[in-house]
Amino acid sequence: MGPGTLTAILETLPKFEDPRLLIGGSTMDDAGVYQLTPEIALVQTVDFFTPMVDDPYVFGQIAAANSLSDVYAMGAKPLTAMNVTTFPTNCMDLSILREILAGGADKLIEAETLLVGGHTVEDDVPKFGLAVTGIVHPQKVWANQGAKPGDVLVLTKPIGVGIISTAIKGELASSEEEKAAVKNMTTLNKVASDVAQAFHVHACTDVTGFGLLGHAYEMVAGSQVSFVINLEQVPVLTGIKEYTAMGIVPAGARRNLDHVEDKIIWDPKVKPEDKDILCDPQTSGGLLLALSEKDALLYLDKLEESGGEGFIIGYTSQDNPGKIMVKGE
Repeated sequence: MGPGTLTAILETLPKFEDPRLLIGGSTMDDAGVYQLTPEIALVQTVDFFTPMVDDPYVFGQIAAANSLSDVYAMGAKPLTAMNVTTFPTNCMDLSILREILAGGADKLIEAETLLVGGHTVEDDVPKFGLAVTGIVHPQKVWANQGAKPGDVLVLTKPIGVGIISTAIKGELASSEEEKAAVKNMTTLNKVASDVAQAFHVHACTDVTGFGLLGHAYEMVAGSQVSFVINLEQVPVLTGIKEYTAMGIVPAGARRNLDHVEDKIIWDPKVKPEDKDILCDPQTSGGLLLALSEKDALLYLDKLEESGGEGFIIGYTSQDNPGKIMVKGE
């Protein structure tokens, strides 16, 4: 489902408001935030999807990492999780379900998060994910909006897993490309989030199904700044540009592009295949953070020391507020 369709549906539903509801669904943030005490707020999210890899254990890992990512994107610590699963018991061996759940469980152990239960439904297609609960100080919540003039934009994972996944389905991707994509998707955003706690993060989101530009637009929509993204600074997985030039692009990328097309100011140097890459739907993508330049540089140093990676891909501007400007190579 495209972002525009989802927004239209949500606008028809009742609005839930309460002074303790710090972040609800109206801002398209990554999770809901509900204040319990002056020092503790509850962070809640749920996500699940169909397999994008053949290995059920790896699928479980990816789905769990993806679900946990929404909590990390709020600057929060995940505490508990519940499995959300559908499975065709009439035509698939239960050992496959066991491997999916084992992959998810091992990723939760890595995240120091407790599995406290779950729910499974009979379905024609296996699906897996988590409902995750975390905590954060009410005054230290990272929302997807709040970027300030003078900020730079940091991305903590390369993009392109949607394109690689499409190439894998077409039996075109090399084993090295597949391994790189799997590593990208199974890597938790825990280190990226933990290290950022020491800095003033003005806005944050994780890059998932709406692509880099779709989620960047959620950050800048209605704000007093614009984003300038330098195409040459955006990290991409190996092989992405070649596959995109061949037309190997998931349908979701085109839907994402249709949604953001009129919200972007494109440099004439930006090629159609570049647009596909920037709109490629990600699974368990990295964090996109807005920080002051000073904090960003220190953050990148600390992140590297902690075994993570990050890339400055652009900056904020006061020209054309609420828009994204993409500069070509």
